[in-house]
Amino acid sequence: MKEELKIAIYGAGAMGTVLGAFLSDCGLDARVDLISRNRTHIEAMKEKGARVVCTATGTTYTERVNALVPEEMTEPYDVIFLMTKQKDNARTAGFLKNYLKADGVLCTTQNGLPEEILAEIIGEDRVYGGVCAWGANLVGDGVAELTSDPAGMSIEIGSYSGRCDKLKELREILSAVGEISGNPSFVTVTDNLEGARWSKLAINAAFSGLSVVTGLTFGEIAKRRRSRKIALGILRECFAVASELGVKLEKIQGHDMEKLLGEPGFFGTQKAMFLLPIAMRRHKRLVSGMLLDLERGRKCEIDYIDGAVCALGDRCSVETPLCDKVVETVHGIENGLYEISEKNLDFFC
Repeated sequence: MKEELKIAIYGAGAMGTVLGAFLSDCGLDARVDLISRNRTHIEAMKEKGARVVCTATGTTYTERVNALVPEEMTEPYDVIFLMTKQKDNARTAGFLKNYLKADGVLCTTQNGLPEEILAEIIGEDRVYGGVCAWGANLVGDGVAELTSDPAGMSIEIGSYSGRCDKLKELREILSAVGEISGNPSFVTVTDNLEGARWSKLAINAAFSGLSVVTGLTFGEIAKRRRSRKIALGILRECFAVASELGVKLEKIQGHDMEKLLGEPGFFGTQKAMFLLPIAMRRHKRLVSGMLLDLERGRKCEIDYIDGAVCALGDRCSVETPLCDKVVETVHGIENGLYEISEKNLDFFC
């Protein structure tokens, strides 16, 4: 008889609670553990289950889950979905390596470009990536707010090393979520994980970065001409760095972002300025998770988003003044020099 799969959501915050709740309810022959260092969040899920409040549909969904803190982990897993912040990745990877089965894999759904450091510690053939397209906020212990329409949720998965031994298994696991969310195309497989990462990084550098700086939602950034122009400039900096590195950007929701938004010249820029609010319409309610970190008095991971673009731009001699300014401003906010305010856009002009 086939042994029951053991799956861990490590870093079951907002995004992880949503994914973990859906995986726990989709009929998999698997044990799904939601793991977090947030003890009050874990205790709430143990007592009342994981609660997902969907603002797009006005519905609330509750699922009984296996919730635990890292100290309660005892058995190795077939698959670990890594959903923590990136800043502790080296230490986290060293810890999780001991909780992977001999043929187990780690699939990181983190933003930015997280795979390299994980592969150095766990082994590149055991590292997979997942690029998520949904938004969530933790609004209380045991309660995640899903800010995206469930039917529009998706994840694109790929192998870091190019070996695809476990992609079929990962796809089968995640496909079951589509039945719960109402999106039969919830999971897709890419052979260009780096390109998928860079496409998402460009969006995050522009909209998450400016959301932290201004306090605005993604929709507000795209709607207001001044912030939209800066966001477009950041996107184009990302396109330039990726191009210099030889990265071919993956399409997002079937659209070639670089072709639509990267065309130079007056008419290309006017077209991009017109299209950007339309492109962000589905995500208009989102605010950056980094903004929520700052509002809660925590440091955010801007160095792994806009900062990653800056660092790689330096490496390949591509200037990134707008990304540089985002990083500088966010650190200024962290250090008490500035308030989170739309007035911070003055720094970019």
